[in-house]
Amino acid sequence: MINPKNYRVAFHNLGCKVNAYETERMRESFLKLGFRQVSFDSPADIYVVNTCTVTNIADRKSRQMLHRARAMNPNACIAAVGCYVDTKGGETVLADGIDLAVANKEKDSLPEKVMEYLETKDPLTAGFPDSSTAASEQSIFDGSPKADTGGYTRAFLKVQDGCNMFCSYCVIPYARGRIKSPPIRTLVNEARKLGDKGYKEIVLTGIHVSSYGLDRTSDKERLQDLILAISDIASIKRIRLSSLEPRIITEDFVRALLQSDKVCPHFHLSLQSGSDRVLKRMNRHYTSSEYQEKVDLLRSFYDHPAITTDVIVGFPGETDDEFQETFDFLKEIKLYETHIFAYSIRNGTRAASMEGQITQAVKQKRSQILRELCEHNKRLFEDSILKERPEAELLLEDPLSGYTKRYLKVFLENPFGSSGDILRGKLAGRDDTGRLLFKPIS
Repeated sequence: MINPKNYRVAFHNLGCKVNAYETERMRESFLKLGFRQVSFDSPADIYVVNTCTVTNIADRKSRQMLHRARAMNPNACIAAVGCYVDTKGGETVLADGIDLAVANKEKDSLPEKVMEYLETKDPLTAGFPDSSTAASEQSIFDGSPKADTGGYTRAFLKVQDGCNMFCSYCVIPYARGRIKSPPIRTLVNEARKLGDKGYKEIVLTGIHVSSYGLDRTSDKERLQDLILAISDIASIKRIRLSSLEPRIITEDFVRALLQSDKVCPHFHLSLQSGSDRVLKRMNRHYTSSEYQEKVDLLRSFYDHPAITTDVIVGFPGETDDEFQETFDFLKEIKLYETHIFAYSIRNGTRAASMEGQITQAVKQKRSQILRELCEHNKRLFEDSILKERPEAELLLEDPLSGYTKRYLKVFLENPFGSSGDILRGKLAGRDDTGRLLFKPIS
């Protein structure tokens, strides 16, 4: 019989906040059984790699970390979980010298799978329909959410899983399955526990947060209802939203959020392209003008909201004119931050077989052009806050730095308070390196 106390386990997470949340959940499961956690760079008996497959680079990093674990201890149990595993299939992953390949929906049973392997030494797969097909109709959300802590100041609360959008470039719906979300009462209970532990900020995260509740048509619970319910928890001082679908931004939705001053005026609205022709090929369900309307709506109700986004460059068939449309759109709309990604072919998606694949050199050139523009836009936004809205509330990450509600990273000239404290004060310019300075009210 395996005694968990005799085994050291190490974890490595790749990818999104949802993966980070799930890594924390797996870690807690192992520790409850008695396994001893060590750092991933230390000798361990079990290495768990929570993989990602959103890009080719993510695939490569996932393989590298699995091989790195094997190199650190050739006799260890190497367990691969996550989206890379789901899309490649269990048998393919095992063929790469891995001991356990566990699908997303089986993550919660990973400790038991590990103990089974330690008993038998027989490589295992779990949760795969077959060796080559991802569990596209399966859900990994079990309705018992736990939180992943962001340092010691905020906690990520996973409120849904899966995606029904099937953008032409994205493999995630095949890895994560269709949308699924628990009822509000379950999430409120979990958020209350986090508040009781001292976390003042909750980040609502998921694969497609905007679809919260749409899988449960009978109870008619929606994302704004969840936000307001969590807002009623006295110990929670801030609620931050992860990436939102632009179409969720309606006047009714915004007015609902305005009922709570705990909702941070920071909205991540995924764009992907400023060209309507590219958006159509991507199977995005809006136009650039509709996106502009959503941004204008937020700006009409919130004073200087921080609006961030993602953009993909080099999508198949993207012409110079289409790229210029994206450049012009971003120059005009002036968002706070824009994350630029070069298009990456994902096998099994419609975009992978599209004509007009763009060379890597062109992708890199276009990425650099947009990054320079977006750094300029970021500076413009920060300068406008310094000039017009310097009053701010700071959640300390450490005694010398933290984040405002608009998610501006700011710094103090002298230590003031400790991690998790909320300070009130004002932005006081920049230091010699360009960092934003914060002066607390003493």
